[in-house]
Amino acid sequence: MTDVVMPQMGESIVEGTLTRWLKKPGEHVERDEPLFEISTDKVDTEIPSPAAGTLTEVLVSEGVTVQIKTVVARIQEGDGAGAAKAAPAEAAAASAVPAPAPAAQAAPPAAPEPAPAPPAEVPAAGAEPQGPLSPLVRKMARENNIDLSRVSGTGAGGRITKQDLEVYLAQGKAAAAPGAPKAAPAPTAAPAPPVTAAPIKPMAGSRVEPLSAMRAKIAEHMLLSKRTSAHVTTVHRVDMTRVARMRERHKADFQARHGFSLTYLPFITRAAVAALREYPMLNASLDGNNVIYHNEINIGIAVALENGLIVPVIRAADEKNVLGLQRSIVDLATRARSRQLKPDEVLGGTFSITNFGSFGSLIGTPIINQPQVAILGVGTVDKAAVVVDDAIAIRSICHLSLSFDHRLIDGALADQFMTKIKQGLETWSEEVL
Repeated sequence: MTDVVMPQMGESIVEGTLTRWLKKPGEHVERDEPLFEISTDKVDTEIPSPAAGTLTEVLVSEGVTVQIKTVVARIQEGDGAGAAKAAPAEAAAASAVPAPAPAAQAAPPAAPEPAPAPPAEVPAAGAEPQGPLSPLVRKMARENNIDLSRVSGTGAGGRITKQDLEVYLAQGKAAAAPGAPKAAPAPTAAPAPPVTAAPIKPMAGSRVEPLSAMRAKIAEHMLLSKRTSAHVTTVHRVDMTRVARMRERHKADFQARHGFSLTYLPFITRAAVAALREYPMLNASLDGNNVIYHNEINIGIAVALENGLIVPVIRAADEKNVLGLQRSIVDLATRARSRQLKPDEVLGGTFSITNFGSFGSLIGTPIINQPQVAILGVGTVDKAAVVVDDAIAIRSICHLSLSFDHRLIDGALADQFMTKIKQGLETWSEEVL
């Protein structure tokens, strides 16, 4: 028997929402065949079966949010027919046990069934009615002396979210809880994050619909990042003329030879990798008072989806040339949009790049992808009149913005890093074919 678990789809992800089962109990499934769909703040994707066999048990219903590593189903490996026979036999044996007992005796066997829920027992006692709680919610409840049994959850499956706690604090309910003298200061400490003091009344003709599971989790993750890292952004103007000319010269042959277009992004990624080698502080993470210097350069590339955003990872990006980087970018983006990414393809990123320039944006201030300490934003490449050697010239210009965590990285280091990227692009000489 093989346990199917909720996978971890990112370093900071502690839970996921099972949105749809693609197989039903009793059906045969092949190894790596899509089994169910999940939604987290990092990915909305299909999860493949870990083994071939018959799906004998489904332990988590659609729409329910559970913690990572929670067993959501079980697969009986081996011959499908044999497994199918085994399942009814087990069911018959199970139904035969309570038969001799009176009707009242049927209730006790139902009581142990909640036992599979212990993975959600990580929250404090009394948190069970609210479903799995994120570390952030538990921390807020602890710091503000909130009795979670008094809070109504609006998340999937009645889960309590950070926003629920903020509304609870804003309404002053914490002061009504037992031990009012100590609870009273809590609302004064809460205004750190902005909250909506009163519900918004929709105007006539307005349409109201809940956030999708993926959108709600993205919102939670973005707010967590803003509270965790001291965000600062620096912007550098880069002359991309040499890269633009090389790209123009080779793009037709590149398309014919490899079957996909040559964009600016692999050039920028290649330059960023060289800068990360020289300034490893930007390829690190903060763990309390410790700095973790990663020995690999794994670049996360932000991909816009129809209903959100995902950041698949190019592993060992420092070992790839422009062709290899372009191939990886196209492959990951294509599979992200067709929901074919594997769980480990959104894990292990050490630095991220987001290309909002593909939508015409000149400059942006991206939010750091935790637990990383920096993210590079790429603006559109436009021709502009600039001064070169005291003369007006038409050049291909791009603005690169770096959002960095000021707890670890100072402005001087950030600008040295950006200057290294700028120099690499403005003096580009590496061939692409």
